[in-house]
Amino acid sequence: MKPPLSLLNPSMLSGSGSLMWFRKGLRVHDNPALEYASRGSTCVYPLFVIDPHYMELDPNAYSPGSTRAGINRIRFLLESLADLDSSLKKLGSRLLVLKGEPSEVLIRCLNEWDVRKLCFEYDTDPYYQALDDKAKNYASAAGIEVFSPVSHTIFDPADIIEKNGGRPPLSYQSFLKLAGEPSFSLSVELSWMPPIGDVGRCEILQVPTLKELGYVEKHQDEFTPFRGGESEALRRLRESLSDKEWVANFEKPKGDPSAYIKPATTVLSPYLKFGCLSSRYFYQCLKDVYKNVKRHTSPPVSLVGQLLWREFFYTVAFGTPNFDEMKGNKICKQIPWNDDDKLLAAWREARTGYPWIDAIMVQLRKWGWMHHLARHSVACFLTRGDLFVHWEKGRDIFERLLIDSDWAINNGNWLWLSCSSFFYQYNRIYSPISFGRKYDPNGNYIRHFLPILKDMPKEYIYEPWTAPLSVQTKAKCIIGRDYPKPVVLHDTASNECRKKMGQAYALNQRLNGRVSEEDLRKLRRKFDEDEDKQEPKPRRQRQKLIK
Repeated sequence: MKPPLSLLNPSMLSGSGSLMWFRKGLRVHDNPALEYASRGSTCVYPLFVIDPHYMELDPNAYSPGSTRAGINRIRFLLESLADLDSSLKKLGSRLLVLKGEPSEVLIRCLNEWDVRKLCFEYDTDPYYQALDDKAKNYASAAGIEVFSPVSHTIFDPADIIEKNGGRPPLSYQSFLKLAGEPSFSLSVELSWMPPIGDVGRCEILQVPTLKELGYVEKHQDEFTPFRGGESEALRRLRESLSDKEWVANFEKPKGDPSAYIKPATTVLSPYLKFGCLSSRYFYQCLKDVYKNVKRHTSPPVSLVGQLLWREFFYTVAFGTPNFDEMKGNKICKQIPWNDDDKLLAAWREARTGYPWIDAIMVQLRKWGWMHHLARHSVACFLTRGDLFVHWEKGRDIFERLLIDSDWAINNGNWLWLSCSSFFYQYNRIYSPISFGRKYDPNGNYIRHFLPILKDMPKEYIYEPWTAPLSVQTKAKCIIGRDYPKPVVLHDTASNECRKKMGQAYALNQRLNGRVSEEDLRKLRRKFDEDEDKQEPKPRRQRQKLIK
C-alpha cells in the first residue's frame, strides 16, 4: 500500500507563513501537522531545534553520548534528520536547523519570521508537554494559530481516559474494550511545498554530523545495523509486509531472542519512536494484509496487537502522575530494592558472569537494540529475578542506550517486568541459563557478542564456571580471569528474591498501597537481618564472587 498523494496547487496559496516544528514525526507521509502548515500558506518554515538537553556531549557519562542519550540513538536521530531534509528538498523546501533551548529558539523564530500558524505533532511525554505549554501560551498571546494534532499514536490517550471516567485503563483488555476500532484518515502526502520565507538574523545550520556535535567515535568492531530515517522505515515496512504469511502468523511469545543475523521481528520500533514511520499507516497496512489472508493471529500476540500494546502504555503513562517513578506512583508496588551500585555496574557492563545476560547487554551497548524477550531476560535478572536492584536504575540505562527508547513504553515495561505494576506473578522468573539455551543450544548468539567464549564447548557455554579447568584452558577462557565468575548463584538469589517480593507484596496489601519511606526502611532492615541469619551467607558469597 502507498501513502495517499495529493498535489498542492501553488495558485491556491494565500495568507502568510507557517512554522512546522519537528520533534518526533520525522516524516513526510501521514503528517497532518505538515499538511496543515502547507495548506494556504505563502511560505513554510520547517524547523528542528538541536536540544542541548538531549544532544550535547557529556564527557562524564559511562558511555559515549549526552546526559540523556547514547551515541547510537543520537546517530539514528541525525540520520533521520538528514533523510527528512532530503525529502523536504524534493518538495522544494529544506529543514531549518537551529541550536538552543527549544522553547526559547521557537519564540525567537516566531518573533522574527512571518508566521501566522504554528504546527507541531502533539506529544504526551512530560518534557514535551512543558515545552508545548510555553509555545502555545506565547503563540496565543501573539495571535498565532496553533495546530497540534495527535498523530504519533493511533488513538488519542486523552479520549480513552475520558471514556473511562478520567482514569487510565490498567489492563490491556480493558484498554481494547474502551478503544474499540480506530477511526482516522491518513493525511495526504504532499508533492509540493510553499517556499521558505525570510529567516532574518537566525543562523540556520545544516543537519550536523556527530563530529560537528563534538563526538569522537571510538573504534569498535561492530556498530548498530539500523539506519535512521523515513526512507529506511518504509523500506523495512515493505520488506516485512512482503511476507504475508509471516505477518498473518506473527505471535509475539514465539519469537527467537537469540536471532541476530535476521532478527525475529520487524525492528520498526526505533522508526515508530522517532515518527519516521506513522503508526497509523503501519496499522492500516497490517489491516490490508489481514483482509487478503484466510486467517491471522489476533491481539495481544499479533503485529496489530503489538501496536495496540504501544497505545496501551501511552495511555496509562499519560494518565498516571509520576509514572516514571516508584515513589508517588499510585499504580506501582512500593518495594525496598537494593541500592547496590557494584551489581548494577556488573549488569550494565556485561560482567555478571552469566553469558546469556552479558551477551544481551553487549548487544544493547553495540547495537542500541535487542529482541523484546532478551530485554525481558535482563530486566528480570536485574530486578526481581536475581539482583533485586531498583527497576528505575535499569530503566535509566535502557533509556540511554536503546535507539528505540520511548518514555511511556520503557517505563511501562520496567514496571511490568519488575512486577511493580500490571504483572504480579513474581514467582515466574526467567532463568539466565535455561531460557537462552532453549532457543540457541549451541550458543551462537553468545559466541558472537562474547567472543572470549567462542571456543567454549556448547555443554558449558551457558554455565562456563562449571567447565573443568582443562576445558577452560583449551577454550582459552579461564573463569575468574578472562571472564567473570557469576555475581550471584541463580538458584539461591532467585529464591531470596521470591521471598522478598512476597514480603513486599504483603506490606503493600496490608497498608492498602499507602507505604511510607519508614515502612520500606523497616522491611529493608528485615531483609538484611534475614540474609545475615542464612548459611552459607549469601551476601558474603556475593561479595566474594563479584570481585
